[in-house]
Amino acid sequence: MSIVELERSELTKPLILAISGASGLIYPVRALKFLLEADYTIDLVASKSTYMVWQAEQDTRMPAEPEQQELFWRKQAGVETPGKLRCHRWGDVGATIASGSFRTQGMIVMPCSMSTAAKISAGLSSDLLERAADVQLKEGKKLILVPRETPFSLVHLRNLTALAETGVTIVPAIPAWYHHPQTIEDLVDFVVARTLDQLDINCIPLKRWQGH
Repeated sequence: MSIVELERSELTKPLILAISGASGLIYPVRALKFLLEADYTIDLVASKSTYMVWQAEQDTRMPAEPEQQELFWRKQAGVETPGKLRCHRWGDVGATIASGSFRTQGMIVMPCSMSTAAKISAGLSSDLLERAADVQLKEGKKLILVPRETPFSLVHLRNLTALAETGVTIVPAIPAWYHHPQTIEDLVDFVVARTLDQLDINCIPLKRWQGH
């Protein structure tokens, strides 16, 4: 394999996008939109609780079958063809992303519930999301959590601190206003862009701080 081919293979490694049962499904939907439009390959896993959140927030039923889930997520993101999207069952701990030999660009948990953060911190792997996160940790790969909770209890803060000490990047869902947001999507996209920055992915048109 040539150097050019090797570099290209590194760039096309899939990104794991994990969605836990926290409020704020607009975050992964917007992330998926921009990543697919930029022709990234995404391995998506949603926790069991995510089904309940879709019902509560959007009065929408998320399908369980991976093939139907792909169509569902593409419809939510408004992207039909670009990019490659593979969806996994929440309990399929035999999936590709459950193995350390499966090469990835990293993993984002967006949004990340405090229950999920606690289980990852404790090394628990009761479902595919937790197992995939545990694999990222043991392999020394990039793992980014986007917690969407307020206020944080001392237990939450200790769990997040323990994760940060192991190399996990914590990107709270906290938007900025210096880019003069006009819509909810503007606020959400700021958080998504800053999250993707941690993987050196720049596919969102964001007005960045330029100084005075």
